[in-house]
Amino acid sequence: MLLPEFAPQSGVIITWPHAHSDWKDRLAVIEPVYLSIARAISAHEALLVLVRDETHRQHVRQLLTGSGVASDRVHLVCAPSNDTWVRDYGPLTVAVDGQLQIHDYCFNAWGGKYSANLDDEITAQLQHDGWFGELPYYRHELVLEGGSIDVDGAGTLLTTTRCLLAPTRNPGLGKSGLEAHFRQQLGIDRVLWIEHGELAGDDTDAHVDMLARFCDAGTIAYTQCTDPADQHYAALSAMEQQLRGFRTRDGAPYRLAPLPIPAPVYAADGQRLPASYANFLVINAAVLLPVYDDPADAVAQRTLAGCFPGRTIVPVLCRALIEQYGSLHCATMQLPAGVLPAHATGR
Repeated sequence: MLLPEFAPQSGVIITWPHAHSDWKDRLAVIEPVYLSIARAISAHEALLVLVRDETHRQHVRQLLTGSGVASDRVHLVCAPSNDTWVRDYGPLTVAVDGQLQIHDYCFNAWGGKYSANLDDEITAQLQHDGWFGELPYYRHELVLEGGSIDVDGAGTLLTTTRCLLAPTRNPGLGKSGLEAHFRQQLGIDRVLWIEHGELAGDDTDAHVDMLARFCDAGTIAYTQCTDPADQHYAALSAMEQQLRGFRTRDGAPYRLAPLPIPAPVYAADGQRLPASYANFLVINAAVLLPVYDDPADAVAQRTLAGCFPGRTIVPVLCRALIEQYGSLHCATMQLPAGVLPAHATGR
């Protein structure tokens, strides 16, 4: 089945911002955020940094070296990209009878909103270049983004109807058709469909990783809005009610861990940006929490500490990252233990 994020990992992939991406005018602001992410991940496990070309590789290497990032755990890989949101075009790892498999889904930039020709080829290139060792590799024509699904490691998948049933992704393929694909390809036998909730500024059509996440098979952390004057209040309250009605495989209610929503953050043009604490990344021994220089940062940190005993909560300032409508989880993709070959993990 599709392995959960909280399973042991061999590393994490990030795609470094470059002058040919939407970050071209904001590199001086966004690169420090990526340095913080790289430093936090490489303190615990291997890090694959995707760069555009050799010139870009040298630039990123200088930045990492100058910031004291552990170079023995960092691998700079030339893989041309359209943009940085590797969560949605990176590999999904499935375990079948103890054998790992790499699954590569079609990425059409959230329903054709942007160019994605290079991003859609990256997982295949990484496989061709040997970064997944000898693991079986499967390419699927189904459109599916990593940020649109979350799993509990026991066969249950959490997602949103607004995203997966969008006609710009897999037209004509309804819930039952998608569930059949998940069962055959990902080993998923139960899907929890969230029918409410989205964040202003999120151009993914309500990715679940902005809204609700499994912390373990019995715990869901979710974005909560308690201010009736906030534009998100009605939809997120309806989502909260639906989460309360969900049951675990054993029939018990989930333990729900509400994460506050930060005070509104706006772009220069007045667009509200999708600041979400649910967009955290679980790695070995730690959880990277996106923070926004908001009093609610501390509340989110305490809440996640209770959800992940034994893991350190590492805050990463992501105010600049949300200017392109995604946050920390969107910018990363974990690789479970056994995916990267031994030379890449330092073993």
